[in-house]
Amino acid sequence: MPPVRPMLAKAVHEVPRDGGFWYEPKWDGFRCVVFRDGDEIELGSRNDRPLTRYFPELVELLRDALPDKCVVDGEIVLVTPRGLDFGALQLRLHPAASRVRKLAEETPASFVAFDLLALGEQDLTAEPFATRRRALEGIFAPSSGLQRVHLTPITTDPDLAEDWFTRFEGAGFDGVMAKPADLPYEQDKRVMLKVKHERTADCVVAGFRWHKDGKGVGSLLLGLYDDEGSLHHVGVASSFTAVRRRELVEELAPWRENALDGHPWRSWAEWQAEEVRRPGANSRWAPDKDLSWEPLRPEQVAEVRYEHLQGGRFRHGGRLVRFRPDRTPESCTYAQLDEAPPAELADLFGEAR
Repeated sequence: MPPVRPMLAKAVHEVPRDGGFWYEPKWDGFRCVVFRDGDEIELGSRNDRPLTRYFPELVELLRDALPDKCVVDGEIVLVTPRGLDFGALQLRLHPAASRVRKLAEETPASFVAFDLLALGEQDLTAEPFATRRRALEGIFAPSSGLQRVHLTPITTDPDLAEDWFTRFEGAGFDGVMAKPADLPYEQDKRVMLKVKHERTADCVVAGFRWHKDGKGVGSLLLGLYDDEGSLHHVGVASSFTAVRRRELVEELAPWRENALDGHPWRSWAEWQAEEVRRPGANSRWAPDKDLSWEPLRPEQVAEVRYEHLQGGRFRHGGRLVRFRPDRTPESCTYAQLDEAPPAELADLFGEAR
C-alpha cells in the first residue's frame, strides 16, 4: 500500500565494470511508483505527494497496461521530437484542474517502467533485482506495443552502457543506472549507482543572488553568447560553503559598481520592481523563494562544471571550478558546448515520431 519510498542511487564517475551489474538509461523526469488495485490507480512521487491528479491521461493508459494488482516503479517523462523535455513536464504540476486537463491533451506524458515491487498478493521487494526484472518483462509482454507506456531497455554489457551514456545524451537522458543483479528493493536507501554526465564550460558571470542567510553569495548567474552576440542566461553556479559565500561578496564587489550601465539584462532588474511575473520574480512552484538578483558588469569569466544542456540551459545547477581571468567574455559562446542530437529517441519512444 502507498506510500512507498523509491530506492535511491549514489553517484559514481564512470560505468562500473567489476561484474554483476545490470545497466539502464537514467531517465530525466519525475520518479513515480504506480499502485494498481483493480480499477484504482495511484501515482506516488518520491516525496510521498500523489501525482495522480496531474497526469489523468496516464491513469487510463496504465489501467490498460498493467495487471489488476501490482506496484511498479518507474519514471514519468514528456517526450517530444527533440528529446525528453523536463521543463514542459514541470508545467504539468498546475493547481487548476482545468489547466491540468488542457495540458494532458496538449502535452501528454509517458511512463517508463524499470522495477516491479509487488504482483498480485506477492511482495517482491525482498527478491533480487534480476528476479524482479524478469517478472516485470512478463507483465509487459502482452502490452509491449502500447504507446506511451514503456519497459526500460536493459543490458549486462558495460560497453553498451557506455554507448548509451554518450549516444542518448542529447535526447535528454540523464546518464546510466547500474544495479547489482542480486539487489533487493531497499526503500529510501542509496544502494544503486548512477553515472551522470559532467562537463565544464566557460561562462560569463553577469549577476548573483544572495544566500538566504543574507550574509553571502548564494549563486552566480551565468550567461553564454549566441551567434548574434546576445547574452543568454543559461543557469547558475551554487553549492558554496559558508566561508566561500562570504569570500565571494568581497571578490565580486568591484564588478557591482555601475553594473546596470549597458547591462544586457538590465530590463530584468527593472522588472523586479514591477508587480508582474518576469525573469527574476518569485517562482510559482516555490512562492516563498526569493529569486531577485544583483547585477554584475559582465566582464568576468568562470569555468563551471555542469551535467548536460537542455533547451539552451543547464539542466541542473552548475558548480564553480575557478574564475578565468585569461578568457574574454565574448569568447563564452554556445559553440563550446557538446550536445548530441536525439537520433535514437524515436527507436525507444514511438510517440516521438
